[in-house]
Amino acid sequence: MKYFEICQSLKAITSGRSKVFEQIMNKHKPWIETSYHGVITENTDIVMLDPPLVALDKDAPIPYAGEICAFNIHGLEAPFEAVVLNGTSGEGQLRARRLIDCELQKEYTFIIQAHDCGSGPGGTEGKKSHKAVVHIQVNDVNEFAPVFREPHYRAAVTEGKIYDTIMQVEATDQDCSPQYSQICNYQITTSNTPFAIDRNGNIRNTEKLNYDRQQQYEILVTAWDCGQKRALHNVPVRIDVKPVCKPGWQGSNKQVDYEPGTGSKQLFPKMHLETCGGPLSSVRTTVELQTSHIGKGCDRETYSEKSLQKLCGASSGSTDLLPAPSPATNWTVNLVSDSGRDSDLIFRFDGHQAAKIPDRVVLQNLTDQFTIATWMKHGPSPGLRAEKETLLCNSDKTEMNRHHYSLYVHNCRLVFLLRRDFTQVDTFRPAEFHWKLEQICDKEWHYYVINVEFPVVTLYVDGVTYDPYLVTDDWPIHPSQIDMQLTVGACWQGNDDGSPRFTQYFRGSLSGLTIRPGKIESQKVISCLQACKEGLDINSLESLDKSIKFHFNPAQSILVMEGDDLGNINAAVRKVSYINSRQFPTPGIRRLHISTLVQCFGEDTCITIPDIDAVVMVQQPSEPRITITGVEKLSWLAADFRSSEGIALFQDVHIISTVTTADHHAARRPGVLEEIIHNLDYCDVLVLGEELDPQFEALQLQQGALLRKHLDVTNSTSGMSIYGVDSMSNYEQVIRQVRYYSRQPKSLLERRFRLTCSELNGRYTSNEFSLEVKAMHNSEDEDHISHIIAPPQYMQVAHHPSMLQELFPSHSSDVPNAATVLIVMCIAALVVVAVLGIYRIHLTHQQEMKLAESIKEPDETWNDSALTITVNPMEAAEDGSDEEEDEEEEEERDDDDDDITSVESDDSEEEMDDQLPRVQCKTVQKWDKTTISY
Repeated sequence: MKYFEICQSLKAITSGRSKVFEQIMNKHKPWIETSYHGVITENTDIVMLDPPLVALDKDAPIPYAGEICAFNIHGLEAPFEAVVLNGTSGEGQLRARRLIDCELQKEYTFIIQAHDCGSGPGGTEGKKSHKAVVHIQVNDVNEFAPVFREPHYRAAVTEGKIYDTIMQVEATDQDCSPQYSQICNYQITTSNTPFAIDRNGNIRNTEKLNYDRQQQYEILVTAWDCGQKRALHNVPVRIDVKPVCKPGWQGSNKQVDYEPGTGSKQLFPKMHLETCGGPLSSVRTTVELQTSHIGKGCDRETYSEKSLQKLCGASSGSTDLLPAPSPATNWTVNLVSDSGRDSDLIFRFDGHQAAKIPDRVVLQNLTDQFTIATWMKHGPSPGLRAEKETLLCNSDKTEMNRHHYSLYVHNCRLVFLLRRDFTQVDTFRPAEFHWKLEQICDKEWHYYVINVEFPVVTLYVDGVTYDPYLVTDDWPIHPSQIDMQLTVGACWQGNDDGSPRFTQYFRGSLSGLTIRPGKIESQKVISCLQACKEGLDINSLESLDKSIKFHFNPAQSILVMEGDDLGNINAAVRKVSYINSRQFPTPGIRRLHISTLVQCFGEDTCITIPDIDAVVMVQQPSEPRITITGVEKLSWLAADFRSSEGIALFQDVHIISTVTTADHHAARRPGVLEEIIHNLDYCDVLVLGEELDPQFEALQLQQGALLRKHLDVTNSTSGMSIYGVDSMSNYEQVIRQVRYYSRQPKSLLERRFRLTCSELNGRYTSNEFSLEVKAMHNSEDEDHISHIIAPPQYMQVAHHPSMLQELFPSHSSDVPNAATVLIVMCIAALVVVAVLGIYRIHLTHQQEMKLAESIKEPDETWNDSALTITVNPMEAAEDGSDEEEDEEEEEERDDDDDDITSVESDDSEEEMDDQLPRVQCKTVQKWDKTTISY
């Protein structure tokens, strides 16, 4: 037993030493190249490798450990295998397991690895080399002949013409390589034909064809690939000769006059297409309305940017970075502007102008949500590598030249840069967004809107969405104490000498550049803001034949109509019309271009239709005259200025608009004035003289006055601005609620205000209506106020449309004064009815004297309720008889200088007598219709 245990121990010791010896002997891995490139010709199996496949092992010449047993290929789809040719030298060979077809796959890439034999011939415990990449390219064999795409070709030509190209035939080759797959030559195999073919398959005639001599030609064409392999079958080509014909549109109008406000106007009411009776398969007609010279690309609403945003329902809080120059917005004073003839405010930049936006206008750091919008007209910049052209830039004001956000154009690409602060985010985030669009450099107006909902940035161009083709990331900007400067038209950055200056100037035109922090705009609002108000239309669309296919572009400036029946096409073209929905469109020429493509069977163009050019002449609209009337002088007690509500400034104001229209019934007059209804876009109340003292004075307007109206208000010490696209009646209601408040009326003698209103951003403006407000301070003035004569509130200033031209000859603030005429008329009426009215006057005087004594109080307290209605000095004469009243009204209508008519009646006077006490003035020296005191 002890002998057996000793033997087992000796055996174990011997076995352990053997394994250690084997590990010491096989201590190196085989080595091969890191990559191999090979070539194999299709339909063969041997791969020519560069460098050759050889594996080396530093354990050689030790048996097994220094020998190569195998090459393994990793990649199940690789149709290759590697065999060992000599294990001792490590030489191997790469072979294809099957025939390789270049048309199925041109290249192969896989991994190869060598194994040594390890401890025995089976390769047990062998070591592996590193993995090497093998790239195999398959060489093509010219095994396919060219084949034509169509079994036969057909075309038609007109006699007597030499064509550069009648038609094109095309052949293809299935070989995989460019050498054998490309078609290098075509040839007409038919002899003695007046046709030739070039290397691209274009067939032309070499002489003028004659319809009387031959109406049809049939030729055969063959093709060769670049490996000089010829097509197995020739292709037949048939060419028909057509007699001379003059196809085209007939009955077209060279000019169409469009009168504003008439709706849709037919453009081609009698036009039809002449095709000379040829067999047609389809007709495609394109009608293009060219309006690029009108405003910003077409006739759009030209309201102010704020008013237009309000009209379209845009989010509030937008800031106009390119407003009209004014004392409050003076940063655009030095920019070159062009208001145009339609009051479109446009700023032109020639590479030398820029503007610095004051810090108070826009927050220095934008939030995660904001919108930048602008109109831009831009063309390609000079030079092969043009520098950046900055539209908007927010950069460090001094020192570091860091750009926090900017919008610029570079090589006809639009780029938006947004660098976040570490206070907002501290990770690698998207920072630069690139768009490459044709619109950026086509020298046409386009509306660009960038909606930022970080990290998503969306670009809208003319209402169409575009995603960036490139987005680059960057680190946030480190915080610093350096202020930022927002600029338009260039970027503000430091110079080499340390002084900041403008750089990267913009070249082009901008308009309506706005920024809205905290919100993004909806696509519906964006479409509204850039919508064209003129375009092409189709009358009676429901009567259009169902076989006609038509398509409008988004701006409705291009209409494409297509059909297979000539009669239906003619009927459809006659329904094409022009429409302009603006009440006051921009007058002038709009050019029309009509192009037509006629195809025969086989989709070959067989008839050439000449293009047609015409014009739409938009007539000059009747310009409205906006007139503001009302009381021009007011007198109030000083105590009323101190009340919480203040005093009403324009309580009796009226706003009307008139146009001159043709008078078809009066041959002696060229036209009459007719009152019309349209919108306004702003009214300004301007303080004349010294500005309001904000500690003691203010203009007030209750917020409820704007309810259910598309209006907003801005207020300052220089006045109040009411803006928004709304009706004249709504503007009138709001203006009547404007009140003036003063805490120190004792130092106030009088205040003067000016009211003006506008339509279409200043294209049409009203007269300048001036108002003078006076404060009464002593008891003598109060007595004067309590006995002053003023027209009651229920009296309305009325005008007949035919009288307005004479009443308001200009837009000045001078309203014709009829006081003198009115006094004469009153005196005449009093003399006539003195006998009849003396008894009534006596009773009325006694009654009012008693009432006046009963309401007097010792202090200076003022009661507004007693002054709601006052007595008209003409009422005694009016109460005399109805006949005299009729005579007086007739005289007033005949007097051209009188602009006030009384609408009182005896019934209304009696009703007011029952409700309120009446105050009779004993002595009246002057009556001024433009003055009311309270």
